[in-house]
Amino acid sequence: MTPGRVSLADWTAIYRGHPVALDEHCYAGIARGAEAVTRIVARGEPVYGINTGFGKLASVRIEAADLARLQRNIVLSHCAGVGEIMPAPVTRLMLALKIANVAQGASGVRPETVRQLCALLERDLLPVVPAQGSVGASGDLAPLAHLACVLIGVGEIRRPDGTRAPAAEALHEAGLEPLTLAPKEGLALLNGTQFSTANALAALFDIETVFQSALVTGALSTEAAKGSDTPFDARIHALRGHRGQIETAAALRALMIGSAIRDSHRTADPRVQDPYCLRCQPQVMGAALDLLRHAASTLACEANGVSDNPLIFPDADEALSGGNFHAEPVAFAADVMALAVCEIGSLSERRIAMLVDPALSGLPAFLTPSPGLNSGLMMPQVTAAALVSENKQCAHPASVDSIPTSANQEDHVSMAAHGARRLHQMTRNAAAIIGIELITAAQGCDFHRGLRSSAALEAVRSAVRARIPPLGEDRYLHADLEAATELVRERALPRAAGVPLPDLEPV
Repeated sequence: MTPGRVSLADWTAIYRGHPVALDEHCYAGIARGAEAVTRIVARGEPVYGINTGFGKLASVRIEAADLARLQRNIVLSHCAGVGEIMPAPVTRLMLALKIANVAQGASGVRPETVRQLCALLERDLLPVVPAQGSVGASGDLAPLAHLACVLIGVGEIRRPDGTRAPAAEALHEAGLEPLTLAPKEGLALLNGTQFSTANALAALFDIETVFQSALVTGALSTEAAKGSDTPFDARIHALRGHRGQIETAAALRALMIGSAIRDSHRTADPRVQDPYCLRCQPQVMGAALDLLRHAASTLACEANGVSDNPLIFPDADEALSGGNFHAEPVAFAADVMALAVCEIGSLSERRIAMLVDPALSGLPAFLTPSPGLNSGLMMPQVTAAALVSENKQCAHPASVDSIPTSANQEDHVSMAAHGARRLHQMTRNAAAIIGIELITAAQGCDFHRGLRSSAALEAVRSAVRARIPPLGEDRYLHADLEAATELVRERALPRAAGVPLPDLEPV
């Protein structure tokens, strides 16, 4: 990992547990930043966070003998998080982001502190970080304090096997010893947007899976409804010009190419146009794609930047106090992602509703061979509707909220942590909706006996049927819904389809 030049694909790999090591060439720059802090302290001038109090207490001067205690105290006092513990993959990403931040030499931390952070990451010893407590402004203070406190032997560490231990004990087991923080180090570890950014990036990676899976289920639903692929014609989308729309239409064409189901109704079809949930897939999903790519670009920039305060400029021996810790870019990105994932699920649910309605689909009611005696897929559509409604409620922008903190010193905050954290539940909801569509579309296609879809979609149907049998008589459906959701979350649909699908890598 070379800070400042880490790709979105690299962050994805870290999130998914791939090993990571910091470029050794970084340590020279890290040392220069720490040496600059030593010279600044020696001058004796008041510099925020180095020899002063914090926040509203910035005017309080701290004596040289108390500087190490000052840094320890800020870590301990800010360990004020509450709520559920962050999942290990998100914490791993948060730790890697903090390393990438402080390793750029502008934070004033010592090489040994960075090496200790890297040792935790390499050994998969993850700080136990409560999810709630950040307003996303003066850095993600409380969550980052819980990350930083393990360096001084306080708090808890989650071992690779998932068990938790006191930090001092876990460090000792790994052959590591608690650190004594030097001037500026506690503040450098607490300031920054790494909690908000880690949550937003983790959600982005999962939303990409949901997006691609929804393209597959959208194409399969089009086949189940004997819908037209004419709305996906490249000429239509070229006239409008939106990149996401053009690429989405191309993906849908690729998914359906060679379909005998489509060929069976090319002529003499009395229907002139399909419902919007089929016909406007490129427009809706393409707009979501463009938004998600914009968010990806913002988050990639944030992940490669330095967001603590004050920032150290070794060439001038200066510490400049600013506001890079304010997470407004992350908050905006999270809000945009919430809109996109909400609409992906909403469009999917409309296709489910269309397929189970015989007046719209021309298929048996609720896709059961014996409607009335059997309810078929009546209730899964209700579940999908409930999840869509929940996501709509969650999609309200977090970034428009603000509440003053620290005795009005921090009087405008981003709420990026809230905006990013809510994306996890929204993405889980969307994955379940897409899973329900997968079951519904596969069941709809089963009624077109004797006709095969495209090679790509037949491979998807085979993957579904390997886990979920067709629905004849009513049965316990919860297990089917869980299996379908898991197929979505494990990226089984894009893999089975085997055609190129748009990704979120910034251009």
